[in-house]
Amino acid sequence: MTVVERREIALVDLLDRLLAGGVVITGDVTLRIADVDLVRIDLNALISSVNRNVSSPFGE
Repeated sequence: MTVVERREIALVDLLDRLLAGGVVITGDVTLRIADVDLVRIDLNALISSVNRNVSSPFGE
């Protein structure tokens, strides 16, 4: 058996690492009554950091 090293990371550092690479969040929500789908919602979100040194395609 190997010993796994425990490493603590601050929440700010974890968020910085996630946003640097980007995070994709997906999900599906379905509201059903008596096996009949009434409402279906598909969720897709991309969360990423923005670099201010990148030029804007709008010329700003």
